[in-house]
Amino acid sequence: MRRADRLIKMVNFLRSRRRAVTASRIADEFGICTRTVYRDIQDLMDAGTPISGEAGVGYMINPDYYLPPITFDQDELEALTLGISMVRQWTDDRFAEKALNALEKIQTALPSQIRSELEQVTTYALPSDNRPPWTVSFSDVRECIRKQQKIQIEYSDGERQFSERVIRPLALMFFSPVWILAAWCEKREDFRHFRMDRIHNMQVLEQAFSDDDGKGLSAYLIREEECYRHRG
Repeated sequence: MRRADRLIKMVNFLRSRRRAVTASRIADEFGICTRTVYRDIQDLMDAGTPISGEAGVGYMINPDYYLPPITFDQDELEALTLGISMVRQWTDDRFAEKALNALEKIQTALPSQIRSELEQVTTYALPSDNRPPWTVSFSDVRECIRKQQKIQIEYSDGERQFSERVIRPLALMFFSPVWILAAWCEKREDFRHFRMDRIHNMQVLEQAFSDDDGKGLSAYLIREEECYRHRG
């Protein structure tokens, strides 16, 4: 967990408690040592968070305290809404719905003035007839990537030659107008890129894989960075 995220969660944790919470209890909650708790608490207090208490006794926060509202400038709002709009147009219905849910949550958290500016953005991503059709689920592939599950696919190349592959799905990348699945191909024993619109009859296998054997995302990113550097 990033430290910034931990500090926000720590504030909310203290707000949810009616009595003082010891540093050891906070440490257990966030999986950190008490020394880190003391440092985090002090940094929050230095930033103006109304925390009272001391080491060895416990800490409390004013129950009326709320984190400052989210603020964005106009360009940030444009970038945010454009990104969500592109997700809605260039992924599947399930992921598009999640993008819309995220936008609604952000709108709810915004001050009224910023919310009105969000409704006046003028940058959009519109539907395109150039998007190749898919025969597999975008969200199912994403779930296999997260769970590190192997999949078996039937894949057609540019000449419509079909082959069966067992692959380790690692990442999805958008090269307009197509999505590319980066994966370790067990048939080729190497990293390969597969166009999503050429994947057919995907089957999720029970076999899991790890990222520490030179065939995972970390190794793939290192190799891609080296290839990019050599091209440059």
